[in-house]
Amino acid sequence: MKNAKEFIKVNNIVKYFGDSEKPTLDNVNLTINEGEFVAILGPSGSGKSTLLRITTGLIKPDEGEVILDGKKVTDVSSSAAIVFQTFALYPWMTVRENVEIGLKVKGFPKEYTREKAEELISLIGLDGFEEAYPKELSGGMRQRVGFARALAVQPKLLCLDEPFSALDYLTAENLRTELVDLWQEKRMPIKSIIMITHGIEEAVLMADKIIMLSKKPTHVAGEIKIDLPHPRNRKSPEFEKLVDKVYKLMIEGKLENNDEEEQVVTSEVRGKKQVSEKPVAIPYSHVGVMEGLLELIDDNGGKMDIYQLGGDLLMEIDDLFPNIEGISMLGFAEVKEGDIFITPLGKEFVELDKDESKDLFKERVEQISTFKLILNVLNNKANHKMKEEFFKELFKKYFSADEIEKMMDIVIDWGRYAELFYYDHDAEELYLEEE
Repeated sequence: MKNAKEFIKVNNIVKYFGDSEKPTLDNVNLTINEGEFVAILGPSGSGKSTLLRITTGLIKPDEGEVILDGKKVTDVSSSAAIVFQTFALYPWMTVRENVEIGLKVKGFPKEYTREKAEELISLIGLDGFEEAYPKELSGGMRQRVGFARALAVQPKLLCLDEPFSALDYLTAENLRTELVDLWQEKRMPIKSIIMITHGIEEAVLMADKIIMLSKKPTHVAGEIKIDLPHPRNRKSPEFEKLVDKVYKLMIEGKLENNDEEEQVVTSEVRGKKQVSEKPVAIPYSHVGVMEGLLELIDDNGGKMDIYQLGGDLLMEIDDLFPNIEGISMLGFAEVKEGDIFITPLGKEFVELDKDESKDLFKERVEQISTFKLILNVLNNKANHKMKEEFFKELFKKYFSADEIEKMMDIVIDWGRYAELFYYDHDAEELYLEEE
């Protein structure tokens, strides 16, 4: 977009939550111009919704600033409106009253408020339902009311926080199409749209630009321009190429670690490098799912397109990517240019019998610094037992509280499968089996 006017500038945003020593958002910088429909993607828990709320003034950053339409955001911005994932309608109000509420709060005259509400109700296709209550509407209709209420206050910035994720497929598809049509036809008095989503295909289908966030501590991993004309064809080679490009960016942002201080090489194990003793995050990937992924890739000639893989398994990216990261961490697969390849080690894992594959899994897990730390603690205890809470406290230096809770479930899952250690649910402790 030549000579585009800058509309939003996010400068060095840092945000901490709780007592964590690491920020959720770490020096996030981005620019959004007038006339841009921007989709923000990133791993689960990367702070996408937090960034949206900071941009609109609902949450204050610990460091940095947001400039919206030339003004620094210091409080809730009157220039922005948000449509949330949940419908967030007042159940005791009719459709018309829900749409009017924002205008009433701003003090517009009663006659104007009523005319504007009726105009928007017609715009989003709810003629005849003005006096209906939310409980009488379908999910799609309720979300249409949410859009109308957001548009009623004539925002300069429309923010969408996963607005289609709670809807069934057909309803969501219809609403996406209608929203893009309204935007393309300039029937909405807004300068820019920001949409938070976990759907890569949804982002490529709707947006002009995709901003990819990294895993925590979160920064902007990259931006991808979407130049395809509307309406967009999901089956076209150009569309699929862009989807692959976005998958590649997300995968590399999750898997690559260029911090030399955190990757001190100490030895080689079956062709794979062993990392330093600093604990690393274990992706939320269960053994059974990883086994199934490897078998599927192997059955397809040892290579699969990640976009195709997600479609075949009906898995969202937040579910698929941690498992891809898991088999990659173990050395069983590699990701290149949006494709996933099984490695010789992964093929061996698939072809071995159950006991031998468990031995190979154990060998791989033993080389991960997080498990080495746990084993070191258990081996140095006289009774070879330690409370799970001890390890959670130990990991607080490196990971957030939410990460630790999810990670410990997977650590226990991997450790028990590999028979590295065992877990007593009643005592909530990890232990080594007596010789």
